[in-house]
Amino acid sequence: MPPSAEISNATYGAVSSLGEPQLLHINGKYQSGSRGETFPVKNPMTGRVIYHSASATVDDYSAAIETAHAAYESWSRVGPSKRRLIFLKAADIIETYLNGGAPEILSAEVSATNPWIKLNILATAGVFRESASLATHIKGEIVPADRPGTTILIERSAVGVVFAISPWNAPVNLTARAIATPLICGNTVVLKPSEFSPKSQHLVVEALTAAGLPSGCLNFLPTSREESPAVTEFAVKHPKVLRVNFTGSDRVGRIIAGWAATCLKQCVLELGGKAPVIVFEDANIQDAVEAVVYGALSNSGQVCMSTERVIVHKSISGPFKSALLERVRKLKHGDHTADAEVTISGLFSPESAARVRDLIKNAVDNGANLLAGDLKITGPNKTILAPHVLEGVRSNMDLYHKEVFGPVIMLSEFVTQDEAIKAANDSEFSLCASVFSQDIMRAMDVARQIRAGSCHINGPTVYVEATLPNGGTGGSSGYGRFGGIAGVEEFTERKIVTLARSGMKYSF
Repeated sequence: MPPSAEISNATYGAVSSLGEPQLLHINGKYQSGSRGETFPVKNPMTGRVIYHSASATVDDYSAAIETAHAAYESWSRVGPSKRRLIFLKAADIIETYLNGGAPEILSAEVSATNPWIKLNILATAGVFRESASLATHIKGEIVPADRPGTTILIERSAVGVVFAISPWNAPVNLTARAIATPLICGNTVVLKPSEFSPKSQHLVVEALTAAGLPSGCLNFLPTSREESPAVTEFAVKHPKVLRVNFTGSDRVGRIIAGWAATCLKQCVLELGGKAPVIVFEDANIQDAVEAVVYGALSNSGQVCMSTERVIVHKSISGPFKSALLERVRKLKHGDHTADAEVTISGLFSPESAARVRDLIKNAVDNGANLLAGDLKITGPNKTILAPHVLEGVRSNMDLYHKEVFGPVIMLSEFVTQDEAIKAANDSEFSLCASVFSQDIMRAMDVARQIRAGSCHINGPTVYVEATLPNGGTGGSSGYGRFGGIAGVEEFTERKIVTLARSGMKYSF
């Protein structure tokens, strides 16, 4: 199927405006759900409905899966250069969205500040370009055969239909990550976006459609919260869906993994995090403070890689604490729509803000020391929470164990290296970590002992590039890898092909 294949409504919205309803996108066509149902999408900062989205049903998912299965037959045979060109063009297209309607959409749907909007769009272009570069690197191998007259080939083959679920917190970038490698490998995708951010996530669909992705290869089915459990279970268990990828909470990840286990289906699950940072006595304190503040408070702490636990050597804990609190006080929090200098905006819902505040309050009530923050939730819709810094959070407190997903930093001290490593590993989460020391060899040794999918030396925990095999090492952070050749391995199968010489004789 050539890149120029006709796609109905390819210019729909051409970054669709906030005032328009969001429709489903199945087989290259925009349509309402089979029952005509919609759900409201609200601005979390104001609480007001900004538009209504069509809500997909099980019947819509069934149609999309059949469409994707049919499209796979032709898309999987498209040459790598044609696939590459589509993704390179999509990268150029999505960058232009920064000067169009994308900033308004992200700001309204997920309270994204200007830096977070820019990061989302530019990182998505990077995902598209890196995925394009993989097109000719999906390679197999030739294996020596003991049997005379035989050649053994092992190919990397696309699997078929991939069911992808992407979250609201980095809605454009993480949606691109969920679908780009599967598509470049020759799979087709049925995508379920978050009910909080359909239009932000639809930007990815618009860019790829405008770039010439054939009909049926990428199907987009937003669904109401009430309908989501039924359609997700249906899609995960559907016999024509052969891979599942999900980025989101460990609670939902466990449910999806359970459904997939009933039909022995492979998943890629990037779930929560509770990233530790170890700061040794020889660390550059100012560098460590800058990285901790960035890692903990980017997007108001609503990042799976967010720094939550900072483990500081006792000999420098005083200067580190003073520098950290001074840096936090300089940050501006509030309504980003009213003040462009705001860097800590509202959380994604009033319920989330209340949950984060209650975790902090419970810890303080049980003896933790609040160093910064006032436990107040403000804003017209009660979603704005100032950065909070605590010390003395103990293992009998929920704040110690649960992923916060808000603007919270917890400080603790250590004396020996073994104590620091033990504290860093005292968590069910295993996504990422950081170590600060001017002794690079010691930092390397410690990094290897921390149970995490990635460990950064003298840099923030919030760091990933499209080439990197991002993911946890099990537990509440999930399993599997997105990114680079590791992503290719997740979304392809090894297929053995043997060639036997004519006239072979076989003995019993």
